[in-house]
Amino acid sequence: MTTGDKNRVRRGSVEGGLGGILKGFGDLVEKLGELAETGRELSKTGEIHGSGKEVKGIYGFSIKVGLGDEGPHLEPFGNIRRDEKSGRTEVQEVREPMVDVFEEDDHIQVLAELPGIAKEDVRIELKDDVLTIAAEHGDKKYRKEVLLPRSVSREKMQVACNNGVLEIKFPK
Repeated sequence: MTTGDKNRVRRGSVEGGLGGILKGFGDLVEKLGELAETGRELSKTGEIHGSGKEVKGIYGFSIKVGLGDEGPHLEPFGNIRRDEKSGRTEVQEVREPMVDVFEEDDHIQVLAELPGIAKEDVRIELKDDVLTIAAEHGDKKYRKEVLLPRSVSREKMQVACNNGVLEIKFPK
């Protein structure tokens, strides 16, 4: 993606109100076509500020294509969610981090972006093939459930956290 492409997607989806959002979606559809041909990844993040400092929403998504025979994979993250009962969009206190899962020949690797978090701030739960990552430091709170490709053993799990990037490896 060229710098001009990145700026066009950024301008269209963050600025300009409804017209800008619609243009941003049009640009996104165009980029998805390009990504499908090249097998690359597209990520987008942003912030929404309410009528005071107490409301701050963070949203984002990552779209991956070219993962074998699977179609495009959309992974949202942030703290803006739709309440299933009321249908209203809400800003939640806990953010959902962006997470990638890689299955290699000798291990499964999970990478999670947790800005402002150190290893001692992280709690990890594992039940069969579901990994739950929770972290809290000051006003930064994260939580994410991740479905792993298979059941793994907690005894062999290796955890590292460097500059807010959590890396978890499960040797096979």
